[in-house]
Amino acid sequence: METYETIKKWKDANIASYLSNNISLNEFHDQVMLKVLTVAIANINCPKPPCDFTWFITGSGGRFEQGFISDQDHGIVYEISNEENDHYFKRLGEELAFGMDCVGYPYCNGNIMSSNPIWCKSLEQWNTQIVLWMEKESWESIRYLQIFYDARVLFGNTNYIQQLKSIIIEYQLEHPSLLSRFVANVKHIKPIIGPVGQILVEQHGVYQGCINLKYAAFLPYVNSIRLLSIKEGIYETSTLERIKQLRLIERYKDLLRYSYENFSTLITYRMSLLDSITYDDTHYLNIKKLSKEQRKQLKRILKDGKKLHDSVVELTFLKS
Repeated sequence: METYETIKKWKDANIASYLSNNISLNEFHDQVMLKVLTVAIANINCPKPPCDFTWFITGSGGRFEQGFISDQDHGIVYEISNEENDHYFKRLGEELAFGMDCVGYPYCNGNIMSSNPIWCKSLEQWNTQIVLWMEKESWESIRYLQIFYDARVLFGNTNYIQQLKSIIIEYQLEHPSLLSRFVANVKHIKPIIGPVGQILVEQHGVYQGCINLKYAAFLPYVNSIRLLSIKEGIYETSTLERIKQLRLIERYKDLLRYSYENFSTLITYRMSLLDSITYDDTHYLNIKKLSKEQRKQLKRILKDGKKLHDSVVELTFLKS
């Protein structure tokens, strides 16, 4: 019988075979997490789950954009709330978070995990929570909605997540102000290009001379494309797949002309960080290790990301 320890050994021994491209790596992560789910269910000491449920992942995993090392971002939707079911899925959620950590996915600093009651609820409770998040004015509730919109089913009934996302899409059609609140949540991004056109790197610490790919490069694209996807009712979670669908819409063709290629290149840069030891290491790219041509390319991608972000905020949403 597999254990978390044997899964970790298998993961560490085999991950090198899946590093040829981003799709292969993310499919491997999916395999590992599904193995964790199997062991977690066995550890609950219950013959089988008491009702239908979905285990979903979000964050970079939900978007199919995990790097070599990834933290946890996951949740549970189960069919019916009653005393037995609530108790079972509370235990399963806690076991999943523990098991994921054991096999090499660190606990999420933001507590976006099935062990957190906010992220482990019945379908009816999730329906209520989604609506409350949309009606609240808090920064945190809007952040949670955006995190949830990147949810991808790893195991179970795919209809649950589709149904919950449809609530968000339909609500924003009747309440355009929701999009403005999404914008307010993501409109501030860290400057990455200096006043004379230089790439701004970390000045101190262990990452001196590096840029944080996650915040400086990925987020302007991820956030902008997610906002457009919510506006247009696109259910895909992968940023690249979202771009493909958005580029089919005439008014976005020019806006997104280079986005697919740019984002693909960013993923390639992150895939190059294979000497990472910690989760944080997977986000930092040392500019000095790039060729002159690569630095020129990266600068253009960063500028395009900022331009895309500003255009989505100023032209698309603030006028809605």
